[in-house]
Amino acid sequence: MKLITSKDNALFKDLKQLASSSQARRRAGQSLLDGVHLAQAWLQHRGSPQVCVVAESAQVHPEVAAILARCEEGRAQCLVLADKLYDAVSTVENGVGLFFLVTTPEPVLPKVLKESAVLLDGLQDPGNLGSILRSAAAAGVKLVFCAPGTAAAWSPKVLRAGMGAHFVLDIFENVDLVGLCASSRIPLLATSSHAAQTLYECDLSGPVAWLLGHEGQGVSPALQEAATQEVVIPHLGEMESLNVAAAAAVCLFEQVRQRSAGR
Repeated sequence: MKLITSKDNALFKDLKQLASSSQARRRAGQSLLDGVHLAQAWLQHRGSPQVCVVAESAQVHPEVAAILARCEEGRAQCLVLADKLYDAVSTVENGVGLFFLVTTPEPVLPKVLKESAVLLDGLQDPGNLGSILRSAAAAGVKLVFCAPGTAAAWSPKVLRAGMGAHFVLDIFENVDLVGLCASSRIPLLATSSHAAQTLYECDLSGPVAWLLGHEGQGVSPALQEAATQEVVIPHLGEMESLNVAAAAAVCLFEQVRQRSAGR
């Protein structure tokens, strides 16, 4: 493994730029997976990374050593950064001292929507986006479509909140959701506090697409109009509404419950 100790090293400069700039990551088509959990999840679901980067002092950490061994077996490039250099690149405070550089997956956009999916319209908070991705993955919903203006799905904050969900999903960004809805062969469901039908009265035994919107403004009028059905999540307390990530989890797992009951 190559040990890098100089801040003038070209590889270090490239890594630092990728770590600090979402534009650089988009241009390069690459993402950074910081931490043991994300690295292990990537190895499990996607295989070897392009580059495995380790802090010099972290080489003796048992989990880091095991990941390094797997990367070397998979012929991934492995680099060791002097601790000060590593700290200048890492996006996690007090991390274990390891991250992967990977090629950001770019799945082929389907021409027709016919599988269960989540459609996200202008979601802003990285934590909410990561939580929704995690719920979708846990619920067995593989397709996630993000409209322009939605938080970058492969940003470090969203990746951490997703806890590895990204690697079992097909995530599409900058999608024309209105056009996608026009191609849909499955029901398009949007939540609304004014809907007459509750979530629990809705037939979710087959594929459905969930329309979820901006934390404050909700789904855009054009998408709300494209919805084939609106449902309300009933609640007993005095809160006006649920957080969008919580609402997504309730909807997705009511779908799981109904599909499990129908087996």
